[in-house]
Amino acid sequence: MTAGTLLALAGSLGTAAAAPAGSRSPDTGTAAAQAGGTSRSTDGVWRLDGYGMVVSVRGGELRSWDTTAISCIPALAAPQQGAPAPDGTVRFDAGDFTLTVRPQARDRAVLRVLGTVGDRGMRRIGAVPPLCGRAQPTGPVASFDVYWQTFKENYAFFASRGVDWEAARAEYRPKVHARTTPDQLFDILSEMTAPLQDAHVALGAATPELTRSFEMFRPGTTPPTDEYDRRIRKFIERRDLGGTPLEQHAKGAVGYAELPGGIAYLRISRFGDYAPGTGDFEADSAELTRVLDRIITRTRTTGPGAWRGLIIDARFNQGGSDALGLQIAARLTNRSYPAYAKQARNHPDDDTRFTRRQTLHVVPATGSPRYTGPIALLTSGSTVSAGETFTKALAERPESTTLIGANTQGVLSDTLGRSLPNGWQFSLSNEKYTNPRGFSYEGPGIPPHISTPVFTEKEFAADRDSAFDRARALLTRRP
Repeated sequence: MTAGTLLALAGSLGTAAAAPAGSRSPDTGTAAAQAGGTSRSTDGVWRLDGYGMVVSVRGGELRSWDTTAISCIPALAAPQQGAPAPDGTVRFDAGDFTLTVRPQARDRAVLRVLGTVGDRGMRRIGAVPPLCGRAQPTGPVASFDVYWQTFKENYAFFASRGVDWEAARAEYRPKVHARTTPDQLFDILSEMTAPLQDAHVALGAATPELTRSFEMFRPGTTPPTDEYDRRIRKFIERRDLGGTPLEQHAKGAVGYAELPGGIAYLRISRFGDYAPGTGDFEADSAELTRVLDRIITRTRTTGPGAWRGLIIDARFNQGGSDALGLQIAARLTNRSYPAYAKQARNHPDDDTRFTRRQTLHVVPATGSPRYTGPIALLTSGSTVSAGETFTKALAERPESTTLIGANTQGVLSDTLGRSLPNGWQFSLSNEKYTNPRGFSYEGPGIPPHISTPVFTEKEFAADRDSAFDRARALLTRRP
């Protein structure tokens, strides 16, 4: 999911809004009664494997609560969309996104957020935890405690990032008291979190008392802001494309150009917000299909007019939907292959325990032209989140693929979004993505095969683009 977007931090599902004030009290009936005695019903109360979340499905509505050992905060209320599918899958409309629940057996089900990859397992429980029906403190001390506890139970990379979270509490908790101001509390939480150097960790306050945001990127890397995007795109069009503007698609997220010698250039700056209007994942996916049909044509993939090579530029990529990245990869191979695997932290006191490992595959697109020639993929520290899972998917491609540039940002996990008792929002990394052989790139990022400078001030001053030039030379030399 996209890194650094504070608009997408409320709720464990990624972009969930808090349940409205005055919503009905949590379900307290038994699971058997709520399920109506059927073995394949989605009705009932469920606890997710990992994610610190409880879900209730009842009366055509899904509700969720973000839980820790000391807190339970309403997160989501989503009405059902239409009738269940033949396999029992039920869709729910969460506003900015859609999720599904599919029953597996009487006590098991899976939840999926459209646009993400993999399922989230759920186990039926008797009722929503009693804490969810109680009024909870909202002062500075309570907000600090919920923040720290949520990281303690869900964050997956304390050891690899070299942070002692218990020591952090011992240092910062004494600084918080009933008279701590919102600004002071924000400073304390930000300072405590900064050593993680994790671009998927963010904190946002948008309340009458305070409007502030905090996020971080790995030292030595540049955040993928819109302003930086404009600077890079203008540089590429002038210097690398000889003054030719990119053919823009998907609201500017996808750019295409043809270079001399039969080399094609494809720039992807995000995986989402493709469709006209607000859009959702399904609209974005449909728009992406139209874009790929226009760019990856039969003439460009077979016969005398076929591309000799393809440069894919993800050096600036803000992330987004992993599923859209796999959709592009499916047009770049003739063979199915494992792209990467993911699992979520699954024990509140043991950050070495995870959910079952799910391997995600690239499956060749059917009924559409596919390009299977050599690819040079350009990456940098501004290649973030879904840009990194896309990089991993192409790195495993059976056909010739060369990564050129610099390490990606190193934040492959989806963001786990949460709310604090005082109304602030924050996110953290709770999932471990690995290559098919089990190696994680969280932290240092995915290294290139060929290392070059990427958009440094020295490169700009010298009017040089080393990564692009290496890619073009590599593909031009191929027979």
